[in-house]
Amino acid sequence: MVFNTGAALLDAIVLSVVSKEKDGTYGYKITQDVRQVIDISESTLYPVLRRLQKDECLEVYDVQFGGRNRRYYKITASGQAQLNLYRCEWKSYSSKITQLFEKEELNG
Repeated sequence: MVFNTGAALLDAIVLSVVSKEKDGTYGYKITQDVRQVIDISESTLYPVLRRLQKDECLEVYDVQFGGRNRRYYKITASGQAQLNLYRCEWKSYSSKITQLFEKEELNG
């Protein structure tokens, strides 16, 4: 993608992905789901997950899987509130950008 993905947008995308799973989801699956939208490496994703956990937007728990612990991430009430704010901001922002691009096409 030609456009940079800032921290707030990454947070919003990750919160959105995690919110779709009632019981939470694990890091690798989050990476795969996010990669359907943007190109992201695991080394980029895990600091985002840690930041969201530190900010109390995600809670973390471990589940035994194949003889190992798999770390799961679940959205908190605070995380859901933050996601709702991101959604409102995104609607406004993307609408303004779309209007700008469409005006450009009409005048071009």
